[in-house]
Amino acid sequence: MRRFTALLGIPLILIAGCARTDGTGPGGPGGSADERWETFQQRADEVSEAWRTASGRQEWLAGYAPLQSRTVLPAEPGFTPETEQAFHAGWYRAELTVPTETPADGTVDFPDGTLSVPLVSAADAYAELRQGDPPQCEAARPGPDPTGSATDLAGSGTPGPDDSVTDSGQLGCQALTVTAATLGTVDLLTSRGTAQVPAWLFDVAELDGPVARVAVDESVAVPAPEPQVPEPTGMTTFVTAQNLTDVDGTDLAYRLGVGACDTDITPFVQEYADAVVVAGGVTRTAQECTDQLLFHPVTVTLDEALGDRTVLDALTGRPLHVIAVG
Repeated sequence: MRRFTALLGIPLILIAGCARTDGTGPGGPGGSADERWETFQQRADEVSEAWRTASGRQEWLAGYAPLQSRTVLPAEPGFTPETEQAFHAGWYRAELTVPTETPADGTVDFPDGTLSVPLVSAADAYAELRQGDPPQCEAARPGPDPTGSATDLAGSGTPGPDDSVTDSGQLGCQALTVTAATLGTVDLLTSRGTAQVPAWLFDVAELDGPVARVAVDESVAVPAPEPQVPEPTGMTTFVTAQNLTDVDGTDLAYRLGVGACDTDITPFVQEYADAVVVAGGVTRTAQECTDQLLFHPVTVTLDEALGDRTVLDALTGRPLHVIAVG
């Protein structure tokens, strides 16, 4: 079996500043720096306490709960614009007959123990990975082969909920060619920290490294708890954290959902023994502005590595997942 350490996201992070945890956070129309920080800190305390007592949290922390996409890049892929587009869109073709045999149960290795889990076949993993053909190629390429031939084992589909998809654009006809499938492992962020997880490693002719699809049967994944968080008060100049984009030691990168006219966008973070609460502060404009949500990337530096702590959005109280940005 081959083992790789997964890249948690393509490094497209724009550093927008570092949050402070010493009570001297940024100011703005919502109040002085100290008042604004106090508002966030009070909210972070509410969110962390609600998370600590959430129904189903113990099961979530004791089971298998992935916090990133089941499709990961175990090594630097050496993308071109065309191949990066194909990766995010799920455009693949197979030059082999992908094995349909279901392997024996595998083991997920967590920092605090192990868990035996059922696995899916390489064919099932490839069917999840592949989302169809480039639009420009539909007329030229044969359709799905129900016999599972080397040309195309898995048929077209629509993007899954854990896939990051970009605009198809006009980069031309490009698909990724799968030449081999090997059962190995990748490092995956979970509710119990970074775990070593069984995965199908698909060699791709156009890339420098394989594309991995987690081999654990998704039916065993434990759903995230839903903490009963009070409605936020006094946070009119704060915005939600939408998702994580990278976790690297003490560096935590995430995206804020901001308005088109918001300025002075600054991340806020508060650390606890079992959680990290994040949000963003903005300056609102008094002028008319288009009604749209924009994703603004920020990076904060934690006092300690994230480890098995859960990252929570301060406004909604929900746990954040890592997505690949493309």
